[in-house]
Order: sequence, then structure tokens, then C-alpha cells
Amino acid sequence: MTSVVTAGGISVTIRGVVVDESETVLDRLVSDGVPGALASRNAKLWGPDAAPLAARRLGWLGLPETSRYLRDRLAGPAADARDAGLDRIVLVASGGTALAAEAMCRTAGRDLVVLDTTDPHEVSGVLAGDLDRTLVVVADDGVEAESLRRVFGRAFSEAGLSGAELARRFVVVAEEDSQLAQAAREVGHHLVLAEPDVDDRFGALGARALVPAALAGVDIDAVLEEASRLAAALRQPYDNPALAFGAALGSSALGPRDKLVIADLGSGLASFAAWAEQLVAGAMGKDGKGMLPVVVEGVDSPGFELTDDLRRIILGRRPDEPGPGREAGVSVAGPLGAQFLLWEYAVAVACRVIGVDPFAEPDTGQSRESTAALLRSEEGTAPTVVRRPPELVEGAVELHTPEDALGGAQTLTEALGTILEGVEDGGYLAVLAYLDRSADAAAAGLRPLLAARGAKVRRHPAPVTFGWGPRYLHTAGQYHKGGPAKGAFLQITGAAAGDVAVPGRPYSLGELQLAQAFGDLRVLRSLGRPAFRLHLRDRAEGLAQLTAALG
Repeated sequence: MTSVVTAGGISVTIRGVVVDESETVLDRLVSDGVPGALASRNAKLWGPDAAPLAARRLGWLGLPETSRYLRDRLAGPAADARDAGLDRIVLVASGGTALAAEAMCRTAGRDLVVLDTTDPHEVSGVLAGDLDRTLVVVADDGVEAESLRRVFGRAFSEAGLSGAELARRFVVVAEEDSQLAQAAREVGHHLVLAEPDVDDRFGALGARALVPAALAGVDIDAVLEEASRLAAALRQPYDNPALAFGAALGSSALGPRDKLVIADLGSGLASFAAWAEQLVAGAMGKDGKGMLPVVVEGVDSPGFELTDDLRRIILGRRPDEPGPGREAGVSVAGPLGAQFLLWEYAVAVACRVIGVDPFAEPDTGQSRESTAALLRSEEGTAPTVVRRPPELVEGAVELHTPEDALGGAQTLTEALGTILEGVEDGGYLAVLAYLDRSADAAAAGLRPLLAARGAKVRRHPAPVTFGWGPRYLHTAGQYHKGGPAKGAFLQITGAAAGDVAVPGRPYSLGELQLAQAFGDLRVLRSLGRPAFRLHLRDRAEGLAQLTAALG
């Protein structure tokens, strides 16, 4: 059985038994008046406890229209940048903002340097670029963004810039009356006000993501027009692809298929899956509930095979067309702007179905607090939890584990097999790499290798996810701590050949990065999650060893 719902340039195809499951949920959503209530921004849709926060977080529904002012607002900063020859845009942000802007630029073929990291190697590589052509957009006020803002300020000063000339190298996107906005005004940065009723997770069409994309050359009016064409269908009880998609997600999460495996098959949407991952994980993963998004490299990749606890999503080609993955449960097709709105609406609906507040992040603060405590502590970034000698050393790789966790494994290959075997049935393994996304890109290749090895050593293969640190703290971090307690975690850190001091702070980027890694490791272990750390004494050599051990 196949159901196809099309409107506003979006097509959602649902195939197989999921049709019956989702239609039952869809009928209930319609009878409860959810389409009209959500379009009217009814904050009570997720229950009375969620209503106060939801009332301040539903502005995303109007962004396809309200964000159109940005074209005129950015005319001045864009002209100044052109006149000054500033055509290298660096975005300092995190979470959904960074991922949405990156998806827009990569899909449009525009260059944007996204820095949502504290890795000193990666930051040093960006600083070594052409600073004479660099304009920095700051769209976040977290510890990473604040540190990077200070680092770039010093770099520009050392390059001979000062006063108004230095101030014009920054565009700040922040809410009115925020400390970041106040600081921007004081020093003369270009300031664009962010929406007060839109959060980072649901803000793909808001100022924080659109400003850097526009400055990088993306036609944001076209993106907003794509979303507007879908917005007209969101009040409809039927012929509403976003509602149908939300029912499919919600029905899957209520049942045994609580892993959402996402593969691209010719969608033309570069990097979109990473943005969808942060939305699904962060909005739905709490109160012991939710769906784990698993982004795989393609429909032929390890981990996309159909199992009892997976719901498969294809971005692009419908599953009833000839080609790989045709038996997938759901596929979605359509332009980028409409896809942003589709997923935001569908995930908000799915949160109502499973009974969680889509806008709350009750568990993300634990890692922030743990990181801050380590930075304040006399222990610095070498807490007892990781100061013990490694359980296993092989070449450039150290393996740090809880005591007696390796079951007698003597080699790296055996140890990785033991870790995979130890993932509980119905669980998953998350690989968390605090490395350089550019120079250490090979780390991402560990995901399919671990998934393939898991299929050999386990009777029921466990999904394997991959996240860059500290990026994942703002994307899937909420699910890892607040979702179903089924995760096992393999953290990867690497020796830094050089470090970057943070002006005005008593720590460097390398120290901050280790504090974030160790702080999150502490939290995961305090929650009883199996958590292991691989440390690479030499990054390139260590990654080559891991690849060989799994290959």
C-alpha cells in the first residue's frame, strides 16, 4: 500500500504497513483540530506544562513571510562588505543555526566557513586563510562562539585593524536587549536583530541562519518563497504533507521503530540530513522518549538495512520508483525552503503524538555545567574520570574505559568488537569525535565501518551514529541524555600539535575542547551509559589504525 500527499512543492510518500499506522494517528490529529490549532499558534497543543514556553517559541510558523525584511536590512552590510572586498564569510554559531546556514550555502553552491567547534587545529586552519577578505558573522552567545569572537578579534588586531575598521569585520545576529546585542552596539559591529519568539532548533528560516547565508550569496527570497508555497497548506486537515509526515513520525515513535534512518537519494539538498538530525533528536528526545536519527551515507550504506526497530526515510526519489531503497517506509521530496518548514511542522506534530514538549531542552545544561566546573577546577581538563592510565594502548591509539569493561580484549580490533557486542538490544552506538572536521575528515568514515562490523559480531545489529564534538552537544546531545536510555558512546579525542589562546579567558581552545569532551563523558557515565574514550596520540596515524582495525 502506498500513500502520496503532495502540496506546496512537497511530496511525502508513505509505503507499506506504516500507511495504516500513520493514518490512525492522522485521523486522531484531524479530529483533535491540530492543523488549525498549530497554524493559529495554540501553545496548549503539547499540554499545560509546555504552554508557557511554547507561547514564546512559535514564531517559526510565520518566518516564510516575516523574514522577507532581511533582504533590505542586509543591503547596507552587504554593500559595505563588497566595497571592502570581504567575500569570505565565516559563521560562528552552533546547533540548528549553523547547520541550516551550511545546508543553504552548500545546496546553492555558495562558500561559507562554518565554525561550531573549539578544535584548535580546525580554528587555526581558518585563521590561516585570507583574513583580508574575511567577514565574521556571530549568531550565538555560547561559550564556543564567545571564545571564537575573541580569537578573531585578536587576529584582526594583529593584522593591523583597529577601531571602526575592525568593528566592521563582524556582523552580529542577536535578540534585542541581549548581552551579545549590547556588546555589538558598544563596539560598533553591524547588528541584525534576531526574532525573540524563535529558538535555534526551529529557526532555519530565521535571521540567525538566513543572515550568513545571504551574505554568502544565497538568494534567501527564493528559499522563503519555497517555504511560503507550503505554508498555505498547513491549515488543511488533509492534503497536508507536513501533517501526514508528522503522523508517520509519531506513529513510528509510539511503536517499536524508534530509530529514524535518513539517507539521501538524489534530493539535491546538500547537508540537509544533518540539520534534520538535530531537529528530530533535540525536539523529540526527552522524558525517556523520542526517535534517534541516524544519518547514513546512502541507501547502500551499512546501517540502512531494514530491521525491526528502524523507520527509513529517503530524501529525494520516491520509494515506489525503480532503484535502491525502494521499499523504504517514507520518502520526502521538494525544495530546501519547503523542506525546512515541512520537517519543523512534522516534528512539532510528532512531539504532540508522543507527549513531549518540542521546545524544552531539559538535559542539555548538564554538559555545559560539567564543562564549566572543569574549567573552574584546579584539576583543569584532567579529571579523575579520565586521568587513570588507558586500559589498552596500541600504536597511536589509547583506549580509556571503565574498569573491566573490555572483557579481556588484548587488541584494538578485539576491544572495538567488545564495545559493539556490549550495546544492548534495541540500543545504539554513538561515535563522538572531538577532532578537525577538515583535516580529520576520515573520522566520519568510522561510522559505516563500525556498522558493518556490528552486523558481523551481533545477532541484532545496532545502529551507529556519528557526531563531531562539540557540535553534537547542540544537536543530538539532548537525545543522548534525555531520550531512551539505550545508548553506548565512543568518544574520540586527539592530541593537538598547537593551541589557540582565548583572549581575556584563563583557558585556550584546546583546554576548552577537552573540558567539553571530559565534561560530557562525566555526565554520560553518571547516567549509567556505557561510555568509552579513544585518544589519538597522533591524529592521522590513529585514524588510519582505527580504519585498519575495523576494515
